[in-house]
Amino acid sequence: MYLDYEPDDLDVKISELLVATSDSADPDLPAAVPEVLKLLRTRLGMDIAFVSQIAHGRRTLMAVDNAPGFTPIQAGMSDPVEESWCQRVVEGRLPERMGDATAYVASGQAPDPGFPIGTHLSAPVRLSGARCTVRCAASVAALAPMQTSTGCATGL
Repeated sequence: MYLDYEPDDLDVKISELLVATSDSADPDLPAAVPEVLKLLRTRLGMDIAFVSQIAHGRRTLMAVDNAPGFTPIQAGMSDPVEESWCQRVVEGRLPERMGDATAYVASGQAPDPGFPIGTHLSAPVRLSGARCTVRCAASVAALAPMQTSTGCATGL
């Protein structure tokens, strides 16, 4: 069968991540999430990629991929939603794409995560009720704008 796309293309993997973390996800799909996060993290040149869930006043890290030797966050970690960057992005108080996030921390717009963040990308998806998932990637250093194969700057 001929496909007009490559199964390993970044766009395909992102689509798989969106499906795997949705309300109606097939219970067998979430096993692919760590693989997709690693692919996203490495292709985007980031140090961290994760999926978090916002529910009941908390942000919980559902899946995390860290660069080797850099493990500031782990799956299962949880904190009050108001202390998270995720909630600020969902509410529009922080942008989904920050080329250099250090100014947001320095100005108090973003809480200090306890480790440096240069570039930060977020893609919030609202689920049923008051729940939401947020896909994020971050690097310690600020990175040059990323380009897709079409030449457009990209996020997650």
